Amino acid sequence: MLHSADWQIGKPYARVLDPDKRARLRQVRLEAIGRLADHARQQAVPLVVVAGDLFDSPTPSSSDVSSVCAAIGAIPCPVLVIPGNHDHGAPGTVWHSSFFQAEQGRRAPNLQVLLERKVVELDSLLVLPCPLLRRSDSVDPCNWLNQVDWDGLPADKPRLVIAHGSVHGFGAEDLDAPASANNRLRLDGAWLDAVDYIALGDWHGLKQVSAKAWYSGTLEPDRFPRSPDYQAGQVLQVELRRGEPPQLQPLATGGLGWHPLRFSFQADSDLDRLEEQLEGLLAGRIGADLLLLEVSGSLSLAGHRSYEGLLERLEAQLLRLKLGGGCDAAPGREELAQLTQRPGDPLIAQVASHLAAMLQNPSPDPGRHPEIAPEIDPATARLALSELYRAVQLADAAAAP
Repeated sequence: MLHSADWQIGKPYARVLDPDKRARLRQVRLEAIGRLADHARQQAVPLVVVAGDLFDSPTPSSSDVSSVCAAIGAIPCPVLVIPGNHDHGAPGTVWHSSFFQAEQGRRAPNLQVLLERKVVELDSLLVLPCPLLRRSDSVDPCNWLNQVDWDGLPADKPRLVIAHGSVHGFGAEDLDAPASANNRLRLDGAWLDAVDYIALGDWHGLKQVSAKAWYSGTLEPDRFPRSPDYQAGQVLQVELRRGEPPQLQPLATGGLGWHPLRFSFQADSDLDRLEEQLEGLLAGRIGADLLLLEVSGSLSLAGHRSYEGLLERLEAQLLRLKLGGGCDAAPGREELAQLTQRPGDPLIAQVASHLAAMLQNPSPDPGRHPEIAPEIDPATARLALSELYRAVQLADAAAAP
């Protein structure tokens, strides 16, 4: 079978300001279902499982419902879905709406939504669904497995548990929402020995909980990696046999690149090095990547203008540019000389000299003139020098014949 989760169709991407880019990000999530369908066809799997959060909301738009049903209908095998915390199964949610049920019948007859916690027997598999019937539940949705009459079930069919929630002992850095006492799965009951695989959802990266229990991660990545081993944008191919460990293989489904990059500027020449690294990451692609760029260090004023131009180009190229840290702008040696060596502008030269001294020695200097350059911190001194340099350049340009 193929194990997937957390499609979250309809995700708003509210932090992306450009509406066209938000629309592209939502469309890519639908396209990932097509890549899953390709794997199902190529591997000739008999079943696809979605372990919760197929939709991003319990009341998705009609267009998202129709699009999802059409995409699922193109998957060449049955698809089993349980509700998660985003698309929980309470009355009034999408699963109970007449529109969804009509679209399911019309476009996705291969789709079965499991809203009850009871054994579902298929031709070659026993399915034990643990759907979330409200967004936040203090009761373990796997609790009902402790009451199953295991001896009364067919002994030759593999047993699959499908659940959505957090697992005690794992951190929350990859969870869709911070871990809490609600939607907490206890995977240590007596029933654990009676099942063969636990298909989990809610963790957005690929994670192994035990030999039998895995989070598949998302079909399409939706965040920047928070640890070196974070892996998203895949579906898990799972081979099950009764009483044997599951055999798993991740298959890629992601279409977008989510790239974290840290970079420190020591000189203007580092701009070329940054552009080389960006070319290695992005390969000139347009509208196919998101970048978390965390910068530090300092550039000359001319170098900083080039850096700002690079950021403008990245904004146009990327679906999202998220900046962290900061790059200071301070006059380089030649730029500083243009400020401090101005016999025709002694006031500018004097102020520039005091500001430059503060960059080297921010401690009070009783010999300076506070009315000209009051005591300020180095960051403010850099900003003041930058603004002074811009003003002088404009004045020189205006005075030129």
